[in-house]
Amino acid sequence: MPARAPIVVIPARLGSTRLPGKALADIDGRPMIVHVWSRACAAAVGPVVVATDAPDIARAIENVGGRAVLTGDSHHCGSDRLGEALTALDPQGRHDAVVNLQGDQPFLPDGALQAALALLDDPCVDIGTLACPARQEEVDDPNAVKLVGTSLAPDRLRALYFTRAAAPFGEGPHWKHVGVYAFRRAALERFASLPPSPLELRERLEQLRALEAGMRIDAALLDKAGPSVDTERDLSALRAAAAREQDAK
Repeated sequence: MPARAPIVVIPARLGSTRLPGKALADIDGRPMIVHVWSRACAAAVGPVVVATDAPDIARAIENVGGRAVLTGDSHHCGSDRLGEALTALDPQGRHDAVVNLQGDQPFLPDGALQAALALLDDPCVDIGTLACPARQEEVDDPNAVKLVGTSLAPDRLRALYFTRAAAPFGEGPHWKHVGVYAFRRAALERFASLPPSPLELRERLEQLRALEAGMRIDAALLDKAGPSVDTERDLSALRAAAAREQDAK
């Protein structure tokens, strides 16, 4: 049955392991988290809320008219933070789908959130996500997560595994995972009730908890995706791209 009342929740924390404070990093005069929030609002798929453990992040969103909810600071991953936030935001259960838009995706392509949500039209799918072709330099980059899957249609995969390694072996396309998850509400509640799984801890990838628990994840394939921000080099490149885009206007 199609999801009819989605909500978008953006998990954000200041203590990022690889790039501390990146949620508030300035990009073209605005904090990165504001760019992500703005892009989510423009998608118009449902209400947008930032879930954070940092009052500074909450204030940055509230200063532009957005809504933020404060959560605990001990969550293992962003989807665990969503589980807590949803309890506070929607105790009545009005929202039957929850989109986790990760806070390091400030320039997600138009239609991306809709593509992830559309996968939930298939009643067999617990979580919809996104992937795009990996560039050659990303195949061996552990910061670029690869999705290993089986093709269901020209623009859709069923995810079998996610890894920071170059996979699968041999000739053929490699798919880079894009940080968006469209959860059925029941799937998110189940996910958040589970402890971190062995492969999740080993790869440092939350989506593996879902796969190890037997949940089905399908991915819509994009031609390309906006850059994510995992390192200082990523941030510098993103700032340069934003400046070029502004100069072109």
